[in-house]
Amino acid sequence: MNSANLRKAGLALAAPVLAILVAVALTTLILLAAGDPVLAVWQVLFKAPLPRQVVAILNEATVLYLSAVAVAIGFKMGLFNIGVDGQYRIASFAAAVFAGANFLPGWLNIIVSILVAMVTGALWALIAGLLKVGRGVSEVISTIMLNYIATYLVAYLLKGAAVKVEGSNATSTQVLAESSRVPGISVQAWLGTGREIYGLIFLAILVGIVYWFMLGKTRFGFDLRATGASQTAAVASGVKVKRMVVMAMVLSGASAGLVGMPLLFGQDYAYGDTVQAGLGFAGLSVALLGRNHPVGMAFAAVLWGYLSQLSNGLQISAGVSDKLVLIIQGIIVLSVVIAYELVRRTGIAMEQRRVARELAATPAPVTEGVPA
Repeated sequence: MNSANLRKAGLALAAPVLAILVAVALTTLILLAAGDPVLAVWQVLFKAPLPRQVVAILNEATVLYLSAVAVAIGFKMGLFNIGVDGQYRIASFAAAVFAGANFLPGWLNIIVSILVAMVTGALWALIAGLLKVGRGVSEVISTIMLNYIATYLVAYLLKGAAVKVEGSNATSTQVLAESSRVPGISVQAWLGTGREIYGLIFLAILVGIVYWFMLGKTRFGFDLRATGASQTAAVASGVKVKRMVVMAMVLSGASAGLVGMPLLFGQDYAYGDTVQAGLGFAGLSVALLGRNHPVGMAFAAVLWGYLSQLSNGLQISAGVSDKLVLIIQGIIVLSVVIAYELVRRTGIAMEQRRVARELAATPAPVTEGVPA
Protein backbone atom coordinates (compact mmCIF):
# COMPACT_ATOMS: atom_id res chain seq x y z
CA MET A 1 0.00 0.00 0.00
CA ASN A 2 1.50 3.36 -1.04
CA SER A 3 1.69 6.44 1.16
CA ALA A 4 -1.38 8.03 -0.41
CA ASN A 5 -3.55 5.02 0.38
CA LEU A 6 -2.12 4.82 3.90
CA ARG A 7 -2.94 8.49 4.40
CA LYS A 8 -6.51 7.98 3.21
CA ALA A 9 -6.97 4.94 5.43
CA GLY A 10 -5.59 6.85 8.39
CA LEU A 11 -7.95 9.76 7.83
CA ALA A 12 -10.92 7.40 7.40
CA LEU A 13 -10.08 5.77 10.75
CA ALA A 14 -9.35 9.08 12.47
CA ALA A 15 -12.88 10.43 11.98
CA PRO A 16 -14.85 7.80 13.96
CA VAL A 17 -12.12 7.59 16.63
CA LEU A 18 -12.17 11.36 17.07
CA ALA A 19 -15.97 11.35 17.20
CA ILE A 20 -16.04 8.68 19.90
CA LEU A 21 -13.43 10.50 22.02
CA VAL A 22 -15.31 13.79 21.73
CA ALA A 23 -18.64 12.13 22.56
CA VAL A 24 -17.18 10.42 25.66
CA ALA A 25 -15.52 13.63 26.82
CA LEU A 26 -18.62 15.80 26.39
CA THR A 27 -20.90 13.24 28.03
CA THR A 28 -18.51 12.98 30.97
CA LEU A 29 -18.54 16.77 31.39
CA ILE A 30 -22.35 16.76 31.36
CA LEU A 31 -22.44 14.03 34.01
CA LEU A 32 -19.98 15.91 36.20
CA ALA A 33 -21.95 19.14 35.84
CA ALA A 34 -25.18 17.33 36.81
CA GLY A 35 -23.53 15.55 39.74
CA ASP A 36 -24.26 12.10 38.35
CA PRO A 37 -21.98 9.08 38.95
CA VAL A 38 -19.69 9.10 35.92
CA LEU A 39 -18.04 5.71 36.49
CA ALA A 40 -21.36 3.93 37.14
CA VAL A 41 -22.87 5.33 33.94
CA TRP A 42 -19.99 4.19 31.75
CA GLN A 43 -19.97 0.78 33.43
CA VAL A 44 -23.62 0.34 32.45
CA LEU A 45 -23.14 1.57 28.90
CA PHE A 46 -19.99 -0.46 28.21
CA LYS A 47 -21.08 -3.75 29.71
CA ALA A 48 -21.96 -6.70 27.48
CA PRO A 49 -25.71 -6.88 26.75
CA LEU A 50 -27.78 -9.81 27.96
CA PRO A 51 -28.95 -12.41 25.38
CA ARG A 52 -32.48 -10.98 25.30
CA GLN A 53 -30.98 -7.52 24.83
CA VAL A 54 -28.89 -8.75 21.92
CA VAL A 55 -32.07 -9.88 20.15
CA ALA A 56 -33.79 -6.58 20.95
CA ILE A 57 -30.78 -4.64 19.62
CA LEU A 58 -30.83 -6.55 16.33
CA ASN A 59 -34.59 -6.08 15.97
CA GLU A 60 -34.36 -2.35 16.58
CA ALA A 61 -31.37 -2.09 14.26
CA THR A 62 -33.39 -3.80 11.50
CA VAL A 63 -36.07 -1.12 11.62
CA LEU A 64 -33.60 1.74 11.99
CA TYR A 65 -31.53 0.51 9.04
CA LEU A 66 -34.54 0.59 6.74
CA SER A 67 -35.30 4.12 7.93
CA ALA A 68 -31.68 5.19 7.42
CA VAL A 69 -31.59 3.89 3.84
CA ALA A 70 -34.72 5.90 3.04
CA VAL A 71 -33.04 9.04 4.35
CA ALA A 72 -29.71 8.24 2.67
CA ILE A 73 -31.27 8.02 -0.79
CA GLY A 74 -32.38 11.62 -0.40
CA PHE A 75 -29.01 12.67 1.00
CA LYS A 76 -27.18 11.21 -2.00
CA MET A 77 -29.36 13.39 -4.21
CA GLY A 78 -28.81 16.45 -2.04
CA LEU A 79 -32.37 16.21 -0.69
CA PHE A 80 -33.28 16.42 3.00
CA ASN A 81 -36.22 14.06 3.34
CA ILE A 82 -37.49 14.65 6.88
CA GLY A 83 -40.79 13.04 5.92
CA VAL A 84 -39.80 9.41 6.52
CA ASP A 85 -41.77 9.43 9.77
CA GLY A 86 -45.01 10.31 8.01
CA GLN A 87 -44.28 8.11 5.03
CA TYR A 88 -43.80 4.96 7.09
CA ARG A 89 -46.85 5.72 9.23
CA ILE A 90 -49.27 6.00 6.34
CA ALA A 91 -47.60 3.11 4.50
CA SER A 92 -47.82 0.85 7.57
CA PHE A 93 -51.48 1.70 8.02
CA ALA A 94 -52.28 0.92 4.39
CA ALA A 95 -50.37 -2.38 4.55
CA ALA A 96 -52.06 -3.34 7.82
CA VAL A 97 -55.53 -2.69 6.42
CA PHE A 98 -54.79 -4.68 3.27
CA ALA A 99 -53.09 -7.56 5.09
CA GLY A 100 -55.83 -7.69 7.73
CA ALA A 101 -58.52 -8.05 5.06
CA ASN A 102 -56.97 -11.39 4.00
CA PHE A 103 -57.71 -10.98 0.32
CA LEU A 104 -54.83 -13.33 -0.47
CA PRO A 105 -53.50 -16.46 1.18
CA GLY A 106 -50.38 -16.74 3.33
CA TRP A 107 -47.10 -15.47 1.94
CA LEU A 108 -48.77 -13.95 -1.10
CA ASN A 109 -50.71 -11.71 1.29
CA ILE A 110 -47.45 -10.68 2.97
CA ILE A 111 -45.62 -9.92 -0.27
CA VAL A 112 -48.47 -7.89 -1.77
CA SER A 113 -48.96 -6.02 1.50
CA ILE A 114 -45.28 -5.04 1.50
CA LEU A 115 -45.70 -3.79 -2.07
CA VAL A 116 -48.75 -1.81 -0.96
CA ALA A 117 -46.62 -0.20 1.75
CA MET A 118 -43.90 0.71 -0.76
CA VAL A 119 -46.36 2.21 -3.22
CA THR A 120 -48.14 4.18 -0.48
CA GLY A 121 -44.86 5.56 0.88
CA ALA A 122 -43.70 6.43 -2.63
CA LEU A 123 -46.92 8.28 -3.46
CA TRP A 124 -46.78 10.24 -0.22
CA ALA A 125 -43.17 11.26 -0.91
CA LEU A 126 -44.09 12.09 -4.50
CA ILE A 127 -46.14 15.04 -3.21
CA ALA A 128 -43.00 16.68 -1.82
CA GLY A 129 -41.07 15.90 -5.01
CA LEU A 130 -43.69 17.49 -7.24
CA LEU A 131 -43.93 20.54 -5.00
CA LYS A 132 -40.16 21.00 -5.25
CA VAL A 133 -39.81 20.71 -9.02
CA GLY A 134 -43.13 22.34 -9.83
CA ARG A 135 -43.31 25.20 -7.34
CA GLY A 136 -39.84 25.37 -5.85
CA VAL A 137 -41.06 24.41 -2.38
CA SER A 138 -38.24 23.23 -0.14
CA GLU A 139 -38.51 19.52 0.59
CA VAL A 140 -37.62 20.28 4.22
CA ILE A 141 -40.76 22.39 4.70
CA SER A 142 -43.07 20.17 2.65
CA THR A 143 -41.99 16.90 4.29
CA ILE A 144 -42.34 18.37 7.79
CA MET A 145 -45.88 19.47 6.97
CA LEU A 146 -46.65 16.12 5.36
CA ASN A 147 -45.53 14.40 8.58
CA TYR A 148 -48.25 16.22 10.50
CA ILE A 149 -50.84 15.56 7.81
CA ALA A 150 -49.97 11.85 7.70
CA THR A 151 -50.13 11.52 11.49
CA TYR A 152 -53.58 13.04 11.80
CA LEU A 153 -54.89 11.49 8.60
CA VAL A 154 -53.97 8.02 9.83
CA ALA A 155 -55.49 8.77 13.24
CA TYR A 156 -58.72 9.81 11.50
CA LEU A 157 -58.79 6.76 9.21
CA LEU A 158 -57.96 4.46 12.10
CA LYS A 159 -61.25 5.37 13.77
CA GLY A 160 -63.13 3.88 10.85
CA ALA A 161 -60.91 0.85 10.29
CA ALA A 162 -60.07 0.01 13.91
CA VAL A 163 -61.17 -3.02 15.86
CA LYS A 164 -61.45 -2.74 19.62
CA VAL A 165 -58.78 -4.69 21.49
CA GLU A 166 -60.33 -6.76 24.26
CA GLY A 167 -59.25 -5.83 27.77
CA SER A 168 -57.57 -2.62 26.61
CA ASN A 169 -58.42 0.95 25.68
CA ALA A 170 -56.15 0.67 22.64
CA THR A 171 -57.58 0.29 19.16
CA SER A 172 -55.97 -1.20 16.07
CA THR A 173 -56.68 -2.52 12.62
CA GLN A 174 -57.75 -6.12 12.12
CA VAL A 175 -55.17 -8.49 13.61
CA LEU A 176 -53.32 -10.49 10.98
CA ALA A 177 -54.12 -14.14 10.53
CA GLU A 178 -51.49 -16.66 11.60
CA SER A 179 -50.73 -17.47 7.96
CA SER A 180 -49.93 -13.80 7.27
CA ARG A 181 -47.27 -13.48 9.94
CA VAL A 182 -43.54 -13.74 9.23
CA PRO A 183 -41.99 -16.27 11.64
CA GLY A 184 -39.08 -15.08 13.73
CA ILE A 185 -35.59 -16.56 13.80
CA SER A 186 -35.01 -18.59 16.95
CA VAL A 187 -31.66 -18.08 18.72
CA GLN A 188 -32.45 -20.36 21.67
CA ALA A 189 -29.59 -22.69 20.80
CA TRP A 190 -27.05 -19.86 20.43
CA LEU A 191 -28.04 -17.30 23.06
CA GLY A 192 -30.33 -19.24 25.36
CA THR A 193 -33.24 -16.82 25.08
CA GLY A 194 -36.75 -17.43 23.83
CA ARG A 195 -36.96 -14.07 22.06
CA GLU A 196 -36.74 -14.22 18.29
CA ILE A 197 -35.12 -12.02 15.69
CA TYR A 198 -37.47 -10.51 13.13
CA GLY A 199 -37.72 -12.74 10.07
CA LEU A 200 -37.77 -9.59 7.95
CA ILE A 201 -34.19 -8.85 8.95
CA PHE A 202 -33.44 -10.42 5.56
CA LEU A 203 -35.57 -7.70 3.96
CA ALA A 204 -33.29 -5.09 5.54
CA ILE A 205 -30.21 -6.93 4.23
CA LEU A 206 -31.75 -7.10 0.75
CA VAL A 207 -32.56 -3.38 0.83
CA GLY A 208 -28.95 -2.63 1.79
CA ILE A 209 -27.63 -4.71 -1.11
CA VAL A 210 -30.00 -3.06 -3.60
CA TYR A 211 -29.05 0.38 -2.25
CA TRP A 212 -25.34 -0.39 -2.68
CA PHE A 213 -25.79 -1.82 -6.18
CA MET A 214 -28.11 0.93 -7.38
CA LEU A 215 -25.88 3.79 -6.25
CA GLY A 216 -22.51 2.28 -7.07
CA LYS A 217 -23.09 0.03 -10.07
CA THR A 218 -25.80 1.63 -12.22
CA ARG A 219 -26.06 4.66 -14.50
CA PHE A 220 -29.08 5.84 -12.54
CA GLY A 221 -27.06 5.79 -9.31
CA PHE A 222 -24.25 7.74 -10.95
CA ASP A 223 -26.68 10.35 -12.25
CA LEU A 224 -28.29 10.59 -8.82
CA ARG A 225 -24.96 11.13 -7.05
CA ALA A 226 -23.75 13.52 -9.76
CA THR A 227 -26.89 15.61 -9.43
CA GLY A 228 -26.48 15.72 -5.67
CA ALA A 229 -22.86 16.83 -6.03
CA SER A 230 -23.50 19.54 -8.63
CA GLN A 231 -26.76 20.19 -10.44
CA THR A 232 -25.01 22.52 -12.89
CA ALA A 233 -22.53 19.83 -13.91
CA ALA A 234 -25.33 17.27 -14.10
CA VAL A 235 -27.35 19.48 -16.45
CA ALA A 236 -24.26 19.97 -18.62
CA SER A 237 -23.93 16.17 -18.80
CA GLY A 238 -27.48 15.79 -20.06
CA VAL A 239 -29.09 14.70 -16.78
CA LYS A 240 -32.71 15.78 -16.33
CA VAL A 241 -32.47 17.20 -12.83
CA LYS A 242 -36.20 17.61 -12.17
CA ARG A 243 -36.89 14.02 -13.10
CA MET A 244 -34.04 12.87 -10.85
CA VAL A 245 -35.45 14.87 -7.93
CA VAL A 246 -38.85 13.27 -8.32
CA MET A 247 -37.41 9.77 -8.73
CA ALA A 248 -35.16 10.20 -5.70
CA MET A 249 -38.11 11.27 -3.54
CA VAL A 250 -40.21 8.37 -4.81
CA LEU A 251 -37.46 5.84 -4.09
CA SER A 252 -36.90 7.36 -0.66
CA GLY A 253 -40.62 7.13 0.08
CA ALA A 254 -40.80 3.54 -1.14
CA SER A 255 -37.94 2.62 1.19
CA ALA A 256 -39.66 4.49 4.03
CA GLY A 257 -42.73 2.37 3.43
CA LEU A 258 -40.72 -0.68 4.47
CA VAL A 259 -39.77 0.72 7.89
CA GLY A 260 -42.85 -0.57 9.67
CA MET A 261 -42.96 -3.98 8.02
CA PRO A 262 -40.80 -5.88 10.55
CA LEU A 263 -43.02 -4.52 13.33
CA LEU A 264 -46.27 -5.26 11.50
CA PHE A 265 -45.47 -8.81 10.38
CA GLY A 266 -43.10 -9.82 13.16
CA GLN A 267 -44.33 -8.24 16.37
CA ASP A 268 -47.54 -6.17 16.45
CA TYR A 269 -49.57 -7.96 13.72
CA ALA A 270 -51.76 -4.85 13.44
CA TYR A 271 -51.52 -1.07 13.21
CA GLY A 272 -52.82 0.70 16.29
CA ASP A 273 -52.69 3.94 18.23
CA THR A 274 -49.69 2.59 20.15
CA VAL A 275 -47.50 2.32 17.05
CA GLN A 276 -43.86 3.21 17.65
CA ALA A 277 -43.17 6.82 16.75
CA GLY A 278 -39.96 8.67 15.88
CA LEU A 279 -38.42 5.97 13.69
CA GLY A 280 -38.00 8.40 10.81
CA PHE A 281 -36.03 10.90 12.88
CA ALA A 282 -33.91 8.12 14.39
CA GLY A 283 -33.16 6.93 10.84
CA LEU A 284 -31.99 10.45 10.01
CA SER A 285 -29.44 10.24 12.82
CA VAL A 286 -28.35 6.74 11.81
CA ALA A 287 -27.83 7.84 8.20
CA LEU A 288 -25.66 10.76 9.35
CA LEU A 289 -23.75 8.52 11.72
CA GLY A 290 -23.17 5.90 9.01
CA ARG A 291 -22.23 8.52 6.40
CA ASN A 292 -24.90 7.13 4.03
CA HIS A 293 -22.78 4.03 3.44
CA PRO A 294 -24.67 0.70 3.45
CA VAL A 295 -22.21 -0.93 5.85
CA GLY A 296 -21.64 2.20 7.92
CA MET A 297 -25.38 2.59 8.49
CA ALA A 298 -25.62 -1.03 9.61
CA PHE A 299 -23.04 -0.45 12.34
CA ALA A 300 -24.68 2.84 13.26
CA ALA A 301 -28.10 1.16 13.55
CA VAL A 302 -26.65 -1.51 15.87
CA LEU A 303 -24.98 1.19 17.99
CA TRP A 304 -28.24 3.14 18.19
CA GLY A 305 -30.13 0.03 19.21
CA TYR A 306 -27.43 -0.85 21.75
CA LEU A 307 -27.71 2.54 23.46
CA SER A 308 -31.51 2.41 23.44
CA GLN A 309 -31.69 -1.05 25.00
CA LEU A 310 -29.19 -0.25 27.73
CA SER A 311 -30.99 2.97 28.71
CA ASN A 312 -33.22 1.17 31.22
CA GLY A 313 -30.15 -0.01 33.09
CA LEU A 314 -29.12 3.59 33.76
CA GLN A 315 -32.05 4.10 36.11
CA ILE A 316 -31.68 0.75 37.83
CA SER A 317 -27.90 0.48 38.18
CA ALA A 318 -26.66 4.07 38.08
CA GLY A 319 -29.70 6.00 39.29
CA VAL A 320 -29.58 8.22 36.22
CA SER A 321 -32.49 9.16 33.95
CA ASP A 322 -32.79 7.02 30.83
CA LYS A 323 -33.08 10.29 28.88
CA LEU A 324 -29.31 10.54 29.22
CA VAL A 325 -29.08 8.10 26.30
CA LEU A 326 -30.88 10.61 24.08
CA ILE A 327 -28.27 13.19 25.04
CA ILE A 328 -25.45 10.73 24.27
CA GLN A 329 -27.01 9.85 20.91
CA GLY A 330 -27.29 13.51 19.99
CA ILE A 331 -23.69 14.18 21.04
CA ILE A 332 -22.47 11.21 19.00
CA VAL A 333 -24.19 12.43 15.83
CA LEU A 334 -22.93 15.98 16.35
CA SER A 335 -19.42 14.69 17.05
CA VAL A 336 -19.43 12.53 13.92
CA VAL A 337 -20.54 15.42 11.71
CA ILE A 338 -17.86 17.71 13.16
CA ALA A 339 -15.15 15.02 13.09
CA TYR A 340 -15.74 14.08 9.46
CA GLU A 341 -15.72 17.74 8.44
CA LEU A 342 -12.42 18.32 10.28
CA VAL A 343 -10.92 15.21 8.72
CA ARG A 344 -12.18 16.25 5.26
CA ARG A 345 -10.58 19.67 5.58
CA THR A 346 -7.37 18.11 6.90
CA GLY A 347 -7.31 15.77 3.91
CA ILE A 348 -7.75 18.66 1.48
CA ALA A 349 -4.97 20.64 3.17
CA MET A 350 -2.63 17.63 3.07
CA GLU A 351 -3.39 17.07 -0.61
CA GLN A 352 -2.72 20.73 -1.41
CA ARG A 353 0.64 20.60 0.38
CA ARG A 354 1.54 17.39 -1.46
CA VAL A 355 0.75 18.94 -4.84
CA ALA A 356 2.72 22.07 -3.91
CA ARG A 357 5.78 19.97 -2.98
CA GLU A 358 5.59 18.02 -6.25
CA LEU A 359 5.32 21.22 -8.27
CA ALA A 360 8.27 22.72 -6.41
CA ALA A 361 10.35 19.60 -7.08
CA THR A 362 9.54 19.55 -10.79
CA PRO A 363 12.45 20.91 -12.90
CA ALA A 364 11.80 24.08 -14.84
CA PRO A 365 11.24 23.50 -18.59
CA VAL A 366 14.34 23.84 -20.82
CA THR A 367 14.26 27.14 -22.76
CA GLU A 368 17.67 26.84 -24.49
CA GLY A 369 17.61 28.05 -28.05
CA VAL A 370 14.41 29.99 -27.63
CA PRO A 371 14.89 33.67 -28.63
CA ALA A 372 14.23 36.23 -25.91
